[in-house]
Order: sequence, then C-alpha cells, then structure tokens
Amino acid sequence: MIKPDPIQQNPNHVGEDIDNETEEEEEEEDEAEEEEEDEDLKVPQPTERSKLDNLFRRIQTENVPIRVHDVIIRGNKKTKDSLLEAETALLKDATSMQDLLEASKVVNFRLQTLDIFDSVRITLDAGPEELPGTASVVVEVVETRSPLSGEVGAYAKGETRSSTIEGSLKLKNIFGYGDLWHGSLAFGGDHMVESSTGVYFPRFRGFITPVTARAFLLNQDWQKFSSFKSRSLGLSLGLSSSRNHDLVYNLAWRALTDPSQMASHSVRRQLGHGFLSSLKYTFRIDRRNSPLRPVRGYAFVSMTQIGGLAPDSLRFLRQEFDLRYAIPLGFYRSALNIGISGGVVFPWGAGFLSMTSPLPERFFLGGNISPICTLGGPSAMWGFKARGLGPTEPRRQVQCYPSDEISDPGRDYLGGDIAATAFADLSFDFPLKWCRAKGIHGHFFASAGNVDKLTENAYKNFSLQKFADSFRSSVGGGIVVPTSLFRLELNYCYMLKKFEHDKGGSGFRVSFSTPS
Repeated sequence: MIKPDPIQQNPNHVGEDIDNETEEEEEEEDEAEEEEEDEDLKVPQPTERSKLDNLFRRIQTENVPIRVHDVIIRGNKKTKDSLLEAETALLKDATSMQDLLEASKVVNFRLQTLDIFDSVRITLDAGPEELPGTASVVVEVVETRSPLSGEVGAYAKGETRSSTIEGSLKLKNIFGYGDLWHGSLAFGGDHMVESSTGVYFPRFRGFITPVTARAFLLNQDWQKFSSFKSRSLGLSLGLSSSRNHDLVYNLAWRALTDPSQMASHSVRRQLGHGFLSSLKYTFRIDRRNSPLRPVRGYAFVSMTQIGGLAPDSLRFLRQEFDLRYAIPLGFYRSALNIGISGGVVFPWGAGFLSMTSPLPERFFLGGNISPICTLGGPSAMWGFKARGLGPTEPRRQVQCYPSDEISDPGRDYLGGDIAATAFADLSFDFPLKWCRAKGIHGHFFASAGNVDKLTENAYKNFSLQKFADSFRSSVGGGIVVPTSLFRLELNYCYMLKKFEHDKGGSGFRVSFSTPS
C-alpha cells in the first residue's frame, strides 16, 4: 500500500512553513545588520584619563608650545602682591609646557624658602576658550598662622673653630614684604657669647637681591690660649646674595683687653680699641650629595676680604680657599673624601711687610670639630686642640711679692699669616643592618697642616720647603653617628708629628660638628 505524499496532500501548509522560516531568517539578518551598523556608528569617546596620558606622552616625546595668559595669586592677606608677583615672574616667561612645569617647581621652592607660608599650591589650568594654546596658572598660598617662631640648635662656628649652642626667635612677615626679624643668643666653648638682632628682606621695593641687616654684640674669651678678651659691636649688611655669591659689608668697633695682665709682648701691642670696616665676598659651589657624609661630588669655596674701607680702620687683605672631592668606592657605601685648603692675610699700605696683621684676623688651626663639616678656609685638625699649634710667645711673669715662687705662666698662641691644611677620610658602612638603618658608619682619617708668620719682616726667613717640613700630622679612626642637628664622632687619634708647644696628643676624642 502506497502512502500519499504529504506535500501533495497539503501544499498550502508547506508553503506557510517555508515563508515563516524565510521571514525569521530575514529578521535575524536585519537585526544582525542593524547591530553591525550600530557598532560601526559607535565612536569611542576619549576619557579624562586618556587625555592626560596623551598629554604626558606628548610632553615626554615632543615640545608642546604654550603661552601663559595669566598668573592668579590667591590666599595672601598680609603679604604684599608685589613680593608674590616678583617671586612668580618666572612663570610668565615659559614658552612650552616643559618650561612651565620646570618654572612651577622653581617658584614653589622660592615661595617655600621665604618661610612665611604654611603651604604653597600651584595649579595649571587651560586659558580662555577664545585663546587656544594658552594656560592660566593659579598660585594658592596659606600664610603662617603665628608670626613668632623659635629654635635651638648646635652649630659649628668657622671663626672660632668650636661648637656653640644657639637659640633664636623670629618674627615673620611683619610688614608684608617677607621680612624676617630675628634675635639670637649663642654660647660656645671658652666663654664665647654672641647676641645679635637683624632683619632679612627677600625683595624690598624693587631690589633684585635679598637685603639683610644685622646688629651684633660678640664677646669672646681667648685668655686660655692667647691672653686676651675680645668684644665687638657692629653692623653687618648683606649687599648681594645668590646661590653661589655673597657680598657682605661689616662695620664694627672692637676692643681687645688683657684682664690677667700676663699677655705676651706681641699680644700687648694690639690691645685697645680698633675700628673695622671691611667688605667680604664669598664664592661657593657645593655639588656633594651630603654635607655630613659626602659620598660623591665636589665643593669649592673662595673668600676674599678687604679691610680699611673707612678712615682710621684696620687695613688688611685676607684670602682663603677650600676644595673638597668625594669619590665613591662601590662597596659598603664607602667613599674617599679628600680636601685641601689654604689662606693668607697681610696688612696693606706703605711698608706693609714690616707691619703686623690684626690679631683676630689671623689663622688659628685646631679645634674639636671635624674637617668634613668645616667648609671654608683652613680648618680644624683631628687630635689638636683649639688654637693648639703655630707660632707662640712666652707670657709675662707676674710676681706680686718677692717671696712668691715664679712659676711657668705658659705661652700665648699668636696665629699666623699663612696657613694650609689637608685631609683624607675613608668612610664605610658597618655590616650590621641596624647601623646602616641609623646611618652609623666607620671611618679612617689622616690630616696635616701648618700655620706660620709672614709680617714684621718674618717673610725674610720663610721658605716653602721649611713650611712643608714643619707640617703637623695625625691619623686615626672611629665611629660616626649622624643626627639631624650635628655629626658626632668617637675617634682614636694618633699623632704622627707635632712640636714642643703644640697642644694635642694621641688618645680618644669626642667631637660634635655641624655643616658650616
């Protein structure tokens, strides 16, 4: 029996199924095409993050030209607009985005160093829409809430080659010119007392360089070493100051006295009052990575001072220099520091070689501080006491009664007109992790130096060979503990060469030093 063909039995049913399938396929195709068209029409919009990424990429790979349309300063209530405009003028000179970013860093640093703001914020924004390729810079400052501040610290005085404890008070921005009014009181070894008051104007009424003025009263007791006390009352004016250059004028009335009445003949000749009027120029460049523990870099300082700019004032010329170099050795953070310094002072005028140089302006070597920190002229030497070497002269013997026994009164250290020092210091980390974390390290050192006389016709007996042969020297090693205030050294010093009247000897020494 043959079954009938279903297609032939119901042809209309088959057609409906085919039509329905075709419509469904067409709808699916249409939907797919619409989705494809929608995907083609969807353009990815750049986000803020991608814009910044593109900008940073352009800054790193190409020069992005830009012009500063405006510098807006906000937050200053007391500080004069003229001061802030002068400190931020560098921003307007930028011609590219790279220049603007670098100028912003410099301006931020300048405003922070004024020490009159709690915070400084610089924001770079786009300029007006009608001025494409421009930028607006917004400088926001927060002025210091309290104008009064104080501090106490330990310092190394280059003039005295000793450490001092100093306290100071500051009044900030009283007149709105970034002015700093300060008073200080310092106490040092050997009865040194210094009180001073002064003012600092970073920019005052159109002056390009900072203006400083300081009145001081300095009392120094050198009876233990040279049988005299010194008192100076004067004024110091900073005429020019920059990163590498300083020009200072000093005006002072100075008195030398001998309370013990035992001073040597050379010291007694300089007792009394003297008028000081001098100009001092300092050139300084310091590219070392640290002043307390240099591992790499170099430094150079040159100081030139001329006295006698006013009538009847002390006439002298003083020149000194200091050169340092730090060489990394590549193991245990070790480094070799070497330094050499020298100086000369002499009076000027008719017959100056037969005259004597002012006693306080001479060079005195020695002192319980580290040569690493004392940058600027002939400095301390390990193992020698303050003013502990150089030309000496017996003190006067005083006998009150004929029956009194005559004892040795000692000698006065007179300093010298020419001085030279040199040192080498090898520093290294200890293997202990705790010591490395605290910065505690060891060092071995060697130092040498000499000071001699040139004036009063002493130059006739002077020779470089004789000067070199009479160099004093010492070696040693120890532990260095750096802190935020000073460098502490616990050393053992061994004297290689010293003379009869030199003060110093082999043994353990403890020293506190701060950068100068």
